[in-house]
Amino acid sequence: MSVAPTVGRTPRAAAALPLSGLLALSTAAFTAVLTELLPAGLLPPMASGLGVSESRVGYLVTGYAVASTLAAVPVTTALRALPRRAVLLAALAGFACCNAVTALSSSYPLSFAARLAAGVMGGTLWALLVGHAARMVPAARRGRAIAIVLAGITCALSLGVPAGTALAGAFGWRAAFAVPAVLAVVVAAWIRWRVPEFPGGAPGARVPLRRVATRPGIATVLSVTLLLLLGHQVMYTYAAPFAEHTGFGRTGLVLMVFGVSTVVGIWVTGVLVDAQLRRTLLAALVLIVSALLALGVAGGSPVTLLVPVAAWGAAFGGAPTLIQTALVDVSGPADADVATSLQTTVYNAGIAAGSFAGGLVLEGAGAAALPWTALPLVAAAAAVVAVGRRRAFPGRRPAADRTA
Repeated sequence: MSVAPTVGRTPRAAAALPLSGLLALSTAAFTAVLTELLPAGLLPPMASGLGVSESRVGYLVTGYAVASTLAAVPVTTALRALPRRAVLLAALAGFACCNAVTALSSSYPLSFAARLAAGVMGGTLWALLVGHAARMVPAARRGRAIAIVLAGITCALSLGVPAGTALAGAFGWRAAFAVPAVLAVVVAAWIRWRVPEFPGGAPGARVPLRRVATRPGIATVLSVTLLLLLGHQVMYTYAAPFAEHTGFGRTGLVLMVFGVSTVVGIWVTGVLVDAQLRRTLLAALVLIVSALLALGVAGGSPVTLLVPVAAWGAAFGGAPTLIQTALVDVSGPADADVATSLQTTVYNAGIAAGSFAGGLVLEGAGAAALPWTALPLVAAAAAVVAVGRRRAFPGRRPAADRTA
């Protein structure tokens, strides 16, 4: 689909981003991440309220992630014929219902079922958000639009989950789940008002899943996603024992530095993604490798620990936007929902496998080995970007959308 000039408008006006609609999609991303991770900050009160152990409350996060991973591809494929905004609104309505059930439930099986259903909604939502944003803007502004939408993830991690935990401390854990339930309704109304509808694919025009998956460049982008998430989770999941190993401790400060730095990374990425996607992604991956090297060699003082952590956070903060934009470029906006559903599966697989591998390394070789385990994985991701220039990460991005 080619982007035609806008008649009767100045070039500056034609290039303006539909900010209100993009912020609505970003808030939907915020709601999804808050829904997914909120139980992790509420283990003791939820365990008491549901009459189970804290580890079983932790399974509420696991169940959500597994359902999201398994549902992303088949549900997205099954719903491709439906209008895109309508599916977004249905997913948000599902979030509202699932969070409301969780807030009211005193039964662990019912709560677990609600979390599984929420995971299905999450897998569906993630497959749609980025593709919808890409279709709202000209190809030349696609990266910045995606950066705005994915900023909702960072806001949820750095602000939403801590705020939800604080709210639970003041008013109880049920009040914390009531917030995303209400927020999902508000966001649905906002999207209905400010986000345009796009039709689903006609039966004869829809590209089969297999053809999207085998399109040149898709496998390359997915491999970078997997390698980066593997390396990142090996280190990030076990930041607390690594901080203790260095003698610094104060895990909360370490994670705060990382979180604040990701905000900086997203801002820088938003400025550079449309003009310098490949160079910016390669620089981000090299910066993560350098940070891991610094942590492995000398992480024993506040400066030698926090400075590399800040660099790591800034580089990682922008990486998902860069990778997602590259994926939309090679798939085309019309098939971005299918490509993104594949990436959702790969993303969650990387999180699970990286966390598992990091646990094995921690038990077998100790926290000192974590940076050295993560480093070659991220270095491999950088190498794939460096050699994937022709198909997945070209030096010059497309000026117009791929024909559906």
